[in-house]
Amino acid sequence: MNAQNMENALTPRRQGLAVIAALEAKGDQAGLEKATAEALDNGLTVSEAKEALSQLYAYTGFPRSLNALGTLQRVLAKREAAGIKDNPGTEAEPLPAGYDALKQGTAVQTKLSGKPFDYGFAPATDYYLKAHLFGDIFARNNLSFADREIVTVSAISAMPGCEPQLTAHVSGARNMGVTDAELRALPALLEEKVGAAEAERLRGALGTVLGDPHTTVQTVDFSVWPKGQPNTAYAQYFTGNSYLAQMEGGVANVTFEPGCRNNWHIHHKQVQVLICVAGRGWYQEWGKAAVQLVPGTVIEIPEGSKHWHGAAADSWMQHLTFHKDVQEGASNQWLEPVSDEQYQAVATN
Repeated sequence: MNAQNMENALTPRRQGLAVIAALEAKGDQAGLEKATAEALDNGLTVSEAKEALSQLYAYTGFPRSLNALGTLQRVLAKREAAGIKDNPGTEAEPLPAGYDALKQGTAVQTKLSGKPFDYGFAPATDYYLKAHLFGDIFARNNLSFADREIVTVSAISAMPGCEPQLTAHVSGARNMGVTDAELRALPALLEEKVGAAEAERLRGALGTVLGDPHTTVQTVDFSVWPKGQPNTAYAQYFTGNSYLAQMEGGVANVTFEPGCRNNWHIHHKQVQVLICVAGRGWYQEWGKAAVQLVPGTVIEIPEGSKHWHGAAADSWMQHLTFHKDVQEGASNQWLEPVSDEQYQAVATN
């Protein structure tokens, strides 16, 4: 889904809720600080931000929730010192006298699940879910049920190993009023603002619940090796999108999205070295079988050898590259693209 469709499906306010929830769950305080300021600028109120981050203690634990609330507090203080007046919003209304949290929470949980839910294996946990999470917390009316499920889905997307819960909450979000268009817009938002792995987890859950075609893609952690910026200077020599991060000592880190590869090319009067550091991809010399690139693979490309390299069809890939044995007059010669037929013959092996 492109950026325009994402903006049409998700209001700026809900985009803000989703991003700060995912960053809270990821524990990325620097990213959260930036995203919180952006969300406040786009109409999220202070009350709504506090409520979202407070709710998440039930999903991500008190440590991450409290860290995130501390970040929000610092952001608000900085903005106040800079003369920015944020909308405080409306606090949740007090619960009525005689409010029955267990009864109300049971009804809310039944609506979310689409059927009665009783966790007889752990009765105390069943009570906490009904009376506290879905009774006390969901009863606070400064966020709607749909808002709360957008927060929950986004947060669980940032938590490896929680895929069954993510799938359940994608289904529950629909029961709580989140539209399919809003759900389908979330992965692109998370990929742009949070990370590729978070977006991929959510795409998998959406595929299960909505029946959308989905091929599992291996992602990489860009906090280990930086993704860099779009490789615009060489984009004409690539099929698909690549990214470039210049490192020290003349080393570059090149990131390839799934299916991306460079054209056939030749390095004259120099030897290129590739060191795969993340993901999975391919290297091929003209007339030879392709070599799989996985973390730790080192390739020394002979001077004058026609070759290409790129990501597998179902995986991102990052490699470091540098040149050695560089002679006077060294140059690169870019040639024809690797055809789809040539690539598929390798990528399907």
